[in-house]
Amino acid sequence: MHPGRVAHHAELTIDPAFPIGEIDRRLFGSFVEHLGRCVYTGVYEPGHPAADADGFREDVLDLVRELGVSVVRYPGGNFVSGHRWEDGVGPPERRPRRLDPAWHSVETNAFGLGEFMAWTRRAGVEPMMAVNLGTRGIAEACDLLEYANHPEGTHWSDLRAAHGAKEPYGIGLWCLGNEMDGPWQTGHKTAREYGRLAAETARAMRTIDPSVRLVACGSSHSGMPTFGAWEATVLEEAYDVVDYVSLHAYYEEHDGDPASFLASAVDMESFIESVVATCDHVRAVTRSAKRIDLSFDEWNVWYLSRWQGQGPPAEWAEAPRLLEDRYNVTDAVVVGSLLIALLRHCDRVSVACQAQLVNVIAPIVAEPGGAAWRQTIFHPFAQAARFGRGEVLRVEPSGPVVETARFGEVPALHATATRDEDGMVTIFAVNRDLERPLDLTAHLRALGECRLVGHQVLSDADRLAGNTADRPDRVRPRAVTGAAVEDGLLRAELPPVSWNVIRLAPTSGSGVVLI
Repeated sequence: MHPGRVAHHAELTIDPAFPIGEIDRRLFGSFVEHLGRCVYTGVYEPGHPAADADGFREDVLDLVRELGVSVVRYPGGNFVSGHRWEDGVGPPERRPRRLDPAWHSVETNAFGLGEFMAWTRRAGVEPMMAVNLGTRGIAEACDLLEYANHPEGTHWSDLRAAHGAKEPYGIGLWCLGNEMDGPWQTGHKTAREYGRLAAETARAMRTIDPSVRLVACGSSHSGMPTFGAWEATVLEEAYDVVDYVSLHAYYEEHDGDPASFLASAVDMESFIESVVATCDHVRAVTRSAKRIDLSFDEWNVWYLSRWQGQGPPAEWAEAPRLLEDRYNVTDAVVVGSLLIALLRHCDRVSVACQAQLVNVIAPIVAEPGGAAWRQTIFHPFAQAARFGRGEVLRVEPSGPVVETARFGEVPALHATATRDEDGMVTIFAVNRDLERPLDLTAHLRALGECRLVGHQVLSDADRLAGNTADRPDRVRPRAVTGAAVEDGLLRAELPPVSWNVIRLAPTSGSGVVLI
């Protein structure tokens, strides 16, 4: 018990008879965009002491594997709407340097499609490719698909082979543009314009490779004036030829309102449920037999107001330092809560990408020529990706509320539970309360006999503490004692502003179980 702080109490029930759905591993995706130092001096830095023969930073690759990323979206983002994919293939010395208007930078194209595909194989992740529907269109998307996926015997497939990749890349997941509703987007369009273009691009791409899975652009965020109407109009045009609609959302702590920040997942869950309702409305109107799922392919904590206050760089430079937020304990707890929100909606959200992977609003920091380390937000993602397997179980927590300026009263406890094929149960839980610990009771009788494997907590007396190159493990999950299972009940204490992972194993199981 925390001295001087009176705990409050919350309960939940875990019953395998009430699953929400199976967890798609693509829920634990990330995002690599040609923005700032995400690519250059992030994943790719020839000459770095840890770089391999291809220029990929091995220290970053090790952290990416530890993070547990399943799929990586590339090459954007805003970058893609002005990008010529052909610039990034072939001999690097012959690739053109271009201005990137999205991020007011110079793009060298030293890292392109071939390098990305080689990197995904090294990292053990699935590629998720975006096509440019801002300044380009159907023909260029089909050319890229032919280059990437067609076996041989055509101009583009033979060119890929000539560039050193005889076997097709076999990219299965494709984004039809990026944030096309946004006035900031190069080639921004109305919903009807984009819906028609997305539908015709999808039809053309499917004639080349019928196996592709396609993501249509939804609203850039739920605060867009066209939100809802945009999704409905786009899907009226494209419902039967796309597989997903995208969602993007970023959250930050505003001065004097940490309580609302800790409740950010309230907004994320409302966003998801609204888009699901719109998708199902269009399904009913069009009398379609298929169901559209969601690709939440940009989400994170991002202190966007700082960037908006600074504006673009004064000079056109290669890989400038942009959007390099440094994260603290509270940010990590919010990221954990957002992961809980995604898991709680795994029946409809089957792809999700935390933006971004390295340096740019990222869980991993990599200094040029120097060290790489884990930010605080690294840890909830890594634990969710490692233990969030099997199916998500429906839990309905009850307990105290906290008052927020933005969302009113919200539950202090935000939680979900997963159960894998071996019967291992993991509870992911966040205590949103800024001051008081939370005594949690979980009813486990429906699970049969089980034992506590362990309880790990990410929290700190200083909720603004973060990690640095000098202290890379200042904030990390730590095993705690005090939790216990007895008579079908789990009891555990969740500190204020904390991310918690509690693991339970069936007593009939055998072997070593890792927390």
